[in-house]
Amino acid sequence: MGLFAFENAPFLDFTDPDEKALMLHTVQSIRGHLGKTYPLRIGDQNRPIQSVFPSINPMEPREAVGMISQGQPADVEDAVQAAERAYPLWSRIPVWDRAAVLLRAGHLLRQRRRQMLAWIALEVGKNWSQADGEVAEAIDHFEWNAREILRWDEGRPIQPLIPEFNQYRYRSLGVGAVISPWNFPTTLPLGMIVAAIAAGNTVVFKPAEDASVIAHQLLDILDEAGLPPGVVNLITGEGSVVGPALVTHPRIRFVAFVGSRQVGTQIHHSASGLQPGQVHLKRVMTEMGGKNATVVADDADLDWAAKEITAAAFGYQGQKCSATSRVIAMRPIYQELLDRVVALAADLSSQYGLPENNAPYGPVINQKALDKILRYYALAPAEGTVALAGTRLDTPGFGVTPLVVSQVSTGSPLFREEIFGPVLTFTMAESFDEALNLANDCEYALTGAVFTKSPARLAEARERFYVGNLYLNRSSTGAMAGVHPFGGYKGSGTGPKVGSPDYLGFFLEAQTITEKVRY
Repeated sequence: MGLFAFENAPFLDFTDPDEKALMLHTVQSIRGHLGKTYPLRIGDQNRPIQSVFPSINPMEPREAVGMISQGQPADVEDAVQAAERAYPLWSRIPVWDRAAVLLRAGHLLRQRRRQMLAWIALEVGKNWSQADGEVAEAIDHFEWNAREILRWDEGRPIQPLIPEFNQYRYRSLGVGAVISPWNFPTTLPLGMIVAAIAAGNTVVFKPAEDASVIAHQLLDILDEAGLPPGVVNLITGEGSVVGPALVTHPRIRFVAFVGSRQVGTQIHHSASGLQPGQVHLKRVMTEMGGKNATVVADDADLDWAAKEITAAAFGYQGQKCSATSRVIAMRPIYQELLDRVVALAADLSSQYGLPENNAPYGPVINQKALDKILRYYALAPAEGTVALAGTRLDTPGFGVTPLVVSQVSTGSPLFREEIFGPVLTFTMAESFDEALNLANDCEYALTGAVFTKSPARLAEARERFYVGNLYLNRSSTGAMAGVHPFGGYKGSGTGPKVGSPDYLGFFLEAQTITEKVRY
């Protein structure tokens, strides 16, 4: 099967008046579909559940984007059985036919790109510009994995031995669990699901409660692309209700998770044991967030650094695992950089508005997140000098303005704990060496950035800054599949890196086959 070389999907241009008008029209069209009830999707059945909960618009909490079915452990059992029934056929379909399904799904997502942006704006409060980056990457996952599985299907060359025929090949694993967060509701679940099914596995998919309507849009695309029933099964509801039954199920071969460190470590622990009837040890992949530092040297382009830091810290209100939350700046430029970032952050928050209209700054996801952020806001005066005060906005939505705190010590909770909101700390370093030490003084190691004009310092950062994704003279956010394979170390996760040449290996197992030739 011949395919053109992989290319990343281009972004839409929302400065184009025609594109903006089309998006506004699309949003209004999608609004006509709000409030529907969404069932569980198990095998070829749409299973209605009497117990439902609302997935709300974070900009207008009284508005239900959809009514979501609350699954139960018995539904998890049914979903695993449906995935098991689908597995023998799907795993034996030739890889080029599986790749064709992925390519069709990617084409459908391209066609529905604007509709997906509207759903993202309404359900998780992300504006078009931010959402388009993730939908472009979601398209990339289909294209990337369709090509990658063809490469992996060839196996690997091994040492020949006469008189034997020896083969080293890869096989699918079986049924797996995919558990995804709300903040990137298309690219994060699809990064895991598409790789899993490309490899010939089947999946039980548990999305975050706050992004459950979007999960149904993804399943619609997979269904229409020709994915057989049962290859991907959707179980919605509270993680505390269905999560343990899924993670500990004896016939689940792998668990792929993106979310908080607290939940990720619980999953890692729960999945590691053997349950009655379990014959395989589970593979577990967790991506669990970050407390990402940006180092700014005294020779950096401060105008550029300030713009990139502001975008990385406060884009999507700081609700990204890759967001910059710590700035470590050398003394000679510390105050000037701080002043520039504060001015840019204040200007950004003044543009608070509707994500569905592409406002540059919007709400946080829900009341729980808002309450957590406000607790850190209350701590700020005791933890440093408040350079830009974060406040609760007097709006129906979950709105807060950014908080910037300077002179924050390394022992402060603001310096050490992942807040997942628009909070940025500044800490001063006397030297570039100290700045790198401060950046590494963290329980997470996901992304990091360094701004300097010095080739020697860039080389030093490459060797010493211990993060999974290191960005030099650019922001710590905005990874693209195939270009910036993504994943971290320490408390940020176990790997492997999504969008990398290695990623499919998590969803496959190697097999050696030897045939003795007798004359």
